[in-house]
Amino acid sequence: MEDIQTVQQIVEDLLGKLEIAGSVTVTTDETGAFRVGIETEETGLLIGHHGKTLESLQLILGIMVSKSLGRWVKAYVNVGDYREKREETLMHMAQRAADRALALGRPVELSRLTPAERRIIHLTLSGDDRIETESMGEGDDRILLVKPK
Repeated sequence: MEDIQTVQQIVEDLLGKLEIAGSVTVTTDETGAFRVGIETEETGLLIGHHGKTLESLQLILGIMVSKSLGRWVKAYVNVGDYREKREETLMHMAQRAADRALALGRPVELSRLTPAERRIIHLTLSGDDRIETESMGEGDDRILLVKPK
């Protein structure tokens, strides 16, 4: 409970320094990771283009919290219901890519996805026996192929 209050204070202090008004909720999940929810009018500012700012905010908060608690911890940050909406969008994208790959009879390429987004695509299509997925490339040039089997 004390750790949750510490995390909440760190997030509220950071939002204050960014001059962003909002409310913060912090819980822990079954793995012990912190789940930080931020409700604010300035969602776009915190989320950024394709969630890039949100990913950076999550990384920075993870470091700040780990240093404060004196041990490595994972912190997941969500602004509004962005992550749920993004996951739903990615699941639809995966299905459309699979349908196209089957219709065309060749691989369909998905690019500019984060590792977490690629994982959602892989998981979404893992139950489809007609399709296989493969990540290729390095760093920012990494792509995901959706291929008919």
